[in-house]
Amino acid sequence: MGSSDPEAKRRVVIVAYDDAQILDVACPSGALEVANSHGASPPYAIELATVSGQGARTSSGIVLAGARRLASVTGRIDTILVVGGNGTEAAAKDVRMLTQVRRLVARSRRIASVCTGAFVLAAAGLLDGRRATTHWGYGDMLATVFPDVAVDLAPLYVRDGNVYTSAGVTSALDLTLALIEDDHGPTLAREVARELVTYLHRPADQAQISMFLSAPPPGDRLVRDLLGYIAARVAEDLSPPVLAARVGVSTRHLTRLFATHLGTTPARAVRTARTEAAVHLVRGSELSLAAIARRCGFRSAENLRQAFLDHYGMTGDRIRRMPDMPQPLRPEARRTPGA
Repeated sequence: MGSSDPEAKRRVVIVAYDDAQILDVACPSGALEVANSHGASPPYAIELATVSGQGARTSSGIVLAGARRLASVTGRIDTILVVGGNGTEAAAKDVRMLTQVRRLVARSRRIASVCTGAFVLAAAGLLDGRRATTHWGYGDMLATVFPDVAVDLAPLYVRDGNVYTSAGVTSALDLTLALIEDDHGPTLAREVARELVTYLHRPADQAQISMFLSAPPPGDRLVRDLLGYIAARVAEDLSPPVLAARVGVSTRHLTRLFATHLGTTPARAVRTARTEAAVHLVRGSELSLAAIARRCGFRSAENLRQAFLDHYGMTGDRIRRMPDMPQPLRPEARRTPGA
């Protein structure tokens, strides 16, 4: 994970520690490596650094080797990125870690954190007076421990000046794609996304918590599995008979299960999934509403327009112009869709 000529490249130093989340390291380093393979110019030189220089044992038990000692890192740095994980609390209290992070930040063009890595930046005083995000499960703690940080848990990642913070785990990929786009333009970022087989480069203001995570997951495994199936295949035939046949129950029994565990019908759950998939495409692409409707399983752009009105109380054109992601209407305010 090094470079023989780092000064000729965009030097990215990933700061890790014991009990770090391995995906927080793998998502950024993997995406940057793919960007290099697709002709990033100048290319990225990726370095892993720890306080001891002895590598880092991740929370999964896998040891990341090839690290260098933070104190030995000198020279100009393009981006310093601090990862998150179960070891964040200890890292944020490690005087050696905080001293070295402050030193390296002074040498860096850009500062970033993934997930709870924001706690390390905050402990180093680097987020004071700034807007920042972290994993949704740790936002209240970040705001309480560091009251000078303006914590915003809505977006996937936040940019405040040259400081970037991102939400939990896989949002590291969204953040890295955004950094690649800033450095090399949208064409390369899209090529990297395609290479990584990620469905969509999600915009920063996409909510961290989707419709399937905002409430406790349904207790019935069959319903949970079907929700995942629906979310991954919004363009396919998801009629109640097709869904019922997939899990080997009658349509009537499927309807009872959805009413019991979700408080809705299979058809309405499918419509909600399609509408939320569509709003992400409206926000994150330049596709026409007709094209988005086809990709998300709606019969026409007019059907999609009606779904947006029912779910968000506004049209797709207005959603596209908004500075932030729209919030769904409360259930009692939504119009019941026609047959």
